[in-house]
Amino acid sequence: MAVSSNSNWDLSVYNRDGQLVLVVEVKRKTNVSTEWVTKFRRNLLAHGIFPKAPYFLIALLDKFYLWTNAEADLDLLSEPTYIIDARPILNPYFERAGVTAEQISPQSLELIITSWLGEIIHSEKLPENVDTSQRWLIDSGLYAALAGGKFKHEAVA
Repeated sequence: MAVSSNSNWDLSVYNRDGQLVLVVEVKRKTNVSTEWVTKFRRNLLAHGIFPKAPYFLIALLDKFYLWTNAEADLDLLSEPTYIIDARPILNPYFERAGVTAEQISPQSLELIITSWLGEIIHSEKLPENVDTSQRWLIDSGLYAALAGGKFKHEAVA
């Protein structure tokens, strides 16, 4: 599993076969509407090449918005498949870093999202033992898409 940053997405995650499975956009925002997130995704996709990835995630400080089957779903105005409370997922990282959500920099938030994805990739837990705050990972199929891969950081040109 490789994670790379490119000019289009904050994070791109590839499976062990080198196929793009997840693109992630990280924003240091809170309290936005589903309508705002849907329009933000539409604008991103309208100005770039549509990612050939089955999962598209917009990660904010308080919520994660996940679209599944994003490759097949060319409807730019579709609402997210899952809306997840990100606080139970992110707060332990903020505590370990000794910062609050309000203090975190955009770059540090991106590193935290990368760390969280890395823990999923390298997790020894069986899917049925996953914390309830992250049950959506199993239900969406994202856990299976990420599990067992490897990070391969690409140099930024």
